[in-house]
Amino acid sequence: MIDAFKTFARRGLFLFDAETAHGMSIAALKSGILPACRPSSDPRLAVTVAGLRFPNPLGMAAGYDKNAEVPDALLRLGFGFAEVGTLTPKPQSGNPKPRIFRLERDMAVINRLGFNNEGHEAAFARLTARRPSGLVGVNIGANKDSADRIGDYVLGIRRFQLVADYFTVNISSPNTPGLRDLQARESLAALLSAVLAARDEGATATGKRRPVFLKIAPDLTEEGMDDIAAEALAHDLDGLIVSNTTLSRDGLVDPRLAGEAGGLSGRPLFEKSTAVLARMRKRVGATLPIIGVGGVSSAETALEKIRAGADLVQLYSCMVYEGPGLPGSIVRGLSALMDREKVNSISDLRDSRLDHWLAAKV
Repeated sequence: MIDAFKTFARRGLFLFDAETAHGMSIAALKSGILPACRPSSDPRLAVTVAGLRFPNPLGMAAGYDKNAEVPDALLRLGFGFAEVGTLTPKPQSGNPKPRIFRLERDMAVINRLGFNNEGHEAAFARLTARRPSGLVGVNIGANKDSADRIGDYVLGIRRFQLVADYFTVNISSPNTPGLRDLQARESLAALLSAVLAARDEGATATGKRRPVFLKIAPDLTEEGMDDIAAEALAHDLDGLIVSNTTLSRDGLVDPRLAGEAGGLSGRPLFEKSTAVLARMRKRVGATLPIIGVGGVSSAETALEKIRAGADLVQLYSCMVYEGPGLPGSIVRGLSALMDREKVNSISDLRDSRLDHWLAAKV
């Protein structure tokens, strides 16, 4: 049934605008009509990161399940973990529609959603009600009209302390004006200090210390990467997620929608995001975990992120084109690649092409 997506379901979904089709896919996952993928039993794919054991290194990135409606349904597709959000304290409608655009020839998406979500309380209720079946991270952000954006992130840590397996602090979306300014060194230092203090307070109160990752943009200068690496190490951050969508339109085959404002994701982001990943690995050293995101569409591209320095990888946009069978296909493909490489753990391949990606153009 899942393999029929490319010929039937995708054709049908693509008759609708992208945001309507997205809502239909959420409804399909809620309904349970999509068959589950058999969980990976390959111990070579298991990875321990920030004290958490992931059954395989492939995760669903934030942005798909914005309101924590279907995290466990996503896990049943074969993902080793799922990330919900971005969630803001108060509900907000986001930017005017239309705000998602498919670039089919490029297997890419441009979005300018603007953190549309139902807010903390709706997501908290859903996450509290779930029967945990795997690892779920919570991606937190700030409301567009907030007078205290750092305070919004602190509220996210406090609200989801008991239900998140890890947190992602998203300061890299290009669709909330001024948000990426939090990547500047002085602002980032203040943000990380506040967020990690809130996390530690929660750990003292509950006995559960949740890892905190920072999600960064692929459009950073070398100096910007230097600053983020320095602050991540100085604040004992648990890890980085590299990267969010890009404002660049380089390499697009189909220019018709290239002028649409927003962040570009999907296959064209792979080279740029992987080069930035390698540069951040070089800067932060071997110990700090990194999750690689951007253009993952196959087992080969997932493994290439790991070879460039990632411990885990995430995808989203390429599943728009490949369908719900993609995560299971990638996980099976990774097992086949382990056979080919003759290694006992996928982690053994991390950094094996770091030098290649350090030489690549950003």
